[in-house]
Amino acid sequence: MLDEKAKKTMLRKIPHGLYICGVKDGEEMNGFTASWLMQSSFKPPLVVNCVNRESGSHEMIKKSGVFAISFLDAGQKEMAAKFFKPKSRVGNKFDDVEFYEGEATGCPIISDSLGYIECKLVGTVAEGDHTVYVGEVIASGIHREGKQLLLEDTGWQYGG
Repeated sequence: MLDEKAKKTMLRKIPHGLYICGVKDGEEMNGFTASWLMQSSFKPPLVVNCVNRESGSHEMIKKSGVFAISFLDAGQKEMAAKFFKPKSRVGNKFDDVEFYEGEATGCPIISDSLGYIECKLVGTVAEGDHTVYVGEVIASGIHREGKQLLLEDTGWQYGG
């Protein structure tokens, strides 16, 4: 029998970084705070990005086949909080955030992030309430040095 309390406690112990996933479909752009991201292969360089099926960005990745990941600095908790909110509720999240469009994907990349990767979609696993998008890293760059923002450092919980 599954002990719900133990399951939730243990799953929340999995460490996660916080990132802004930039997406673009045609002229429409959006971004969301991602935490379920990890590298899954060296050759080719692959990452898995788990995206809530009910989000607008989920459909944008599915349609466009691309996404970009901006790596947040430990001092950018407010940025992560801003991008947690759905676009339908807050409007254009990039209004007061400096960004540029990635050369490989056209997806928004946060200028003040530690750096970024741009990915093309090469696979999906649609199980549960999130889709696992497998992206091949096709471009990357470093903006500056710094300590990465971790979910555990914010006091927030996303898991369990």
